[in-house]
Amino acid sequence: MVINAVRDSNEQVLFVMEQLGFTYRAKPALRGINWRWEEGQHWAVLGANGAGKSTLAKILSAELKHYSGQLNRGAKLQPSAIAFVCFEQGSLRRDRDRKLDCAEFEESGVDSGTPVADLLPAYEARDTLYQETVELLELESLLERGIRYLSTGEFRKALFAAALLARPELLILDSPLDGLDRQTQARLGTAINSLIRRLPAVLVLCRALDEVPQACSHVLVLETGKAMAAGERDPVLTRTDVAARLSAPKLVFSVPTEVLGHAKEERHDASNAIELHNVSVSFDRKAVFRDLSWTLAKGQHCMISGPNGSGKSTLLDLLTGDNHKAYGQQVSLFGLRRGSGESVWDVKILFGRVDAKMQFAIPSGSTTLSVVLSGFFDSLGLRNQASDQQKRIAKSWLVALGLSEFGSVEFHTLSFGLQRLVLLARAMVKAPPLLLLDEATLALDAGHRNLLLRAVEHVIAQGKTQLLFVSHTIGERPSCINQHLEFFPTESGSTVRVSELS
Repeated sequence: MVINAVRDSNEQVLFVMEQLGFTYRAKPALRGINWRWEEGQHWAVLGANGAGKSTLAKILSAELKHYSGQLNRGAKLQPSAIAFVCFEQGSLRRDRDRKLDCAEFEESGVDSGTPVADLLPAYEARDTLYQETVELLELESLLERGIRYLSTGEFRKALFAAALLARPELLILDSPLDGLDRQTQARLGTAINSLIRRLPAVLVLCRALDEVPQACSHVLVLETGKAMAAGERDPVLTRTDVAARLSAPKLVFSVPTEVLGHAKEERHDASNAIELHNVSVSFDRKAVFRDLSWTLAKGQHCMISGPNGSGKSTLLDLLTGDNHKAYGQQVSLFGLRRGSGESVWDVKILFGRVDAKMQFAIPSGSTTLSVVLSGFFDSLGLRNQASDQQKRIAKSWLVALGLSEFGSVEFHTLSFGLQRLVLLARAMVKAPPLLLLDEATLALDAGHRNLLLRAVEHVIAQGKTQLLFVSHTIGERPSCINQHLEFFPTESGSTVRVSELS
């Protein structure tokens, strides 16, 4: 690793990379990157899952330091002058906030935690940048809310605001529109283009051509750790080879050669998988949803949609036992009412689940295979001895999803999108009666997104699993979906509408 100040006749250079590479456990993540960034430029790094985008960003921000080649920084671009907004960063902040929970010592029994306002650098109320940022990102109503109670999209906007207000010399945004509903994507996309033009330098990590902000003047395209194109925006994006490489590849889902018998088969024979009657949930005196009544009958597969913060993930937590608000209310799973003496493990065995919260909770050092095996035991981290049959099933699912080469690789070194596919395998191995996918296609490129949807359709076609599919995009769903539960936010908590789909 070589870090030098830029020695260049042009004083406007932010940095120069020469033959930069990064290898993890003998597997190259970046190879021979040559890249020059001059002041006044805004770049997008474009590539599929596993191309090396996040690794490159982590080297720039000095999160990764043991690389080969040279990175020569300009005087302005020291690590302290760089802000990096990504999912991992948000997870660490929220986990820290939850660990400091002191609700048991509060008279109200509630600890609101760190408010959004405390994430933002201290500014006078009259500060123009502060006011413009809060207005652009629609944060006014969230400033006093605890970050642990924000939806994924709301928290993403809060982190974005905190980074902007730090006035960095370089702002790095990792897929900034992921996890947001369509209306918020449109508004934030417009805000990002406006704000990019006001900042010294911005780097946006993207997976598809249409994700590159209009305000980005230059594009670097990565493929399996190598730079295949770099330069001004339009000439790069209109290259036929770039478009061909980033179009949806035909990743084939191969049916697993070995599967497990169905968990809790006797309960799955009940007529209704889920029954809720007039269920309401609130946190810190704020209603999330109210009077929710919903039945998921045998053979039904439901899409759950609604804006960020409307209650979608809260509903899933209510069902799986991760939210205690179900007790004392009319919530039944396969004919058994919650609070009838069952343990949390009796509930969890009914579900396979994929979501961002679980993704970040996987213990550091876990291998990909151990993460998949943990699905048999509903644990975060493999704490039980897996049987030979369980190992065969887990490996079969890795092969089916094109992940067999990653079995011994540490889970958290995979790209965010590939981690999603690993969690899908984890959810599938025990053949659960209910499969819960909360924004499961988040951070997946087009090819891997199609692969995931095909895999889900295969599982559902076996006739033993029912699906709850949370997504902001009504058009992107498995073909088996035949019911739609939609959240509509109001001042007094979200209401829902349930409809049948053909």
